[in-house]
Amino acid sequence: MAPVETPNTLAPENIFNANNRGADLRAAEIARAQGRKQVWGIAVEFDDTDKLIATARAAREAGYTRMDSYTPMPVEGLSEAVGYRNKQMPALMFCGGLLGCSTGMFMQYYANVHSYVLNLGGRPYFAWPNFIVITFEMTVLFTAFAGVFGMLMLNGLPTLYHPIFNLEGFERHSQDRFFFAIEARDKNFDLDKTLAFLQSQGALRTEVVYK
Repeated sequence: MAPVETPNTLAPENIFNANNRGADLRAAEIARAQGRKQVWGIAVEFDDTDKLIATARAAREAGYTRMDSYTPMPVEGLSEAVGYRNKQMPALMFCGGLLGCSTGMFMQYYANVHSYVLNLGGRPYFAWPNFIVITFEMTVLFTAFAGVFGMLMLNGLPTLYHPIFNLEGFERHSQDRFFFAIEARDKNFDLDKTLAFLQSQGALRTEVVYK
């Protein structure tokens, strides 16, 4: 990487090039160690939801996938426009429920058939109808755990710091402004082209966000 003239700012051309395929983690570590800034992405600000949704759809059609929106309220149709699909949580919760079901059944099977065998009136040791209640409860319990902890993991929570916090005026995203950002790690991200694309969306302002 070519040396920079200023100690606090890393010129974009030293980070990105024509063949850039996303953020270089090693370069980011070196930049942080040397007190230089690394581009995280580009953000735009809107004062209405129609332009926000239109920009999200345009970005999705342009091939961008690493993008997100920040709004003070739920916006109908925004998740679809961004391309958000909840494909992981159902599978994760199903696996949690399956694990709970198997665990509940195995615990009772082992206790009654191997660990502490009791002959109760000649009844079979593995009387599975008697195990249904505990098996059901374990299934519900593990499904709930998978849902809660899976949600936290997939959302990256808790997040005490995020580069978007460096955007001036971002606190208004919880008041009356709508923000949309494309991250530098997107495979189609190019600083000049992405900046020009977002500037053409009629936003109030467009800014490069640094880490």
